[in-house]
Amino acid sequence: MTSIARMICASLGAATIAGCATVAADTDYRQAALDMIRQDFHSAGPATVERVAVRDEAQQLCSQYPKERPPEVVARIEAAQLAAVKAPADGKYLGAWQEGEKIAQNGRGMQSSDAVGAVNGGNCYACHQISKKEISFGNIGPSLYQYGKLRGNSDATLSYTWNKLYNAQAYSACSNMPRFGHNGILTEAQLKDVMALLLDPKSPVNE
Repeated sequence: MTSIARMICASLGAATIAGCATVAADTDYRQAALDMIRQDFHSAGPATVERVAVRDEAQQLCSQYPKERPPEVVARIEAAQLAAVKAPADGKYLGAWQEGEKIAQNGRGMQSSDAVGAVNGGNCYACHQISKKEISFGNIGPSLYQYGKLRGNSDATLSYTWNKLYNAQAYSACSNMPRFGHNGILTEAQLKDVMALLLDPKSPVNE
């Protein structure tokens, strides 16, 4: 290769690198990623593409600060999530613990193989020990065995537990726990049943 040819190649290489730098600086990677998701993924049953592509402010902030979060960001998320919690319409927090046990055991819901509008489960045992009888449980979350026996049924405990089930991020920004009420995973009646599972003195959780 002649020296002139080497100069031309070097110039082209520099131009290419410069061009790439310009593209990188100007590309909206978030929008590009969303476009790819919408193009390559397809909704199936209740598992919709929009559940991934559309994020609320809490999800956006948790993505922006995946590990270390400024205290003001944590406070902002928790305050907004707590403010969005809806108390039971009739003011009663407890349903039937027997139904709550079924919900805690049920891991179905919002998956591509589920029917649209099907009743969702809470899949609570995937992360928590709850009753002594069930020996298959996960330990990502704390044990809830004897939850009510240890805490009682005061108004403060009822309100805290409801808020936590409705939207765990009301007390723990970016929690891994699903926002059961906030996202409509569980109905108000189902939340009451899970409340009873945790707090009813007759529940096996509180033996």
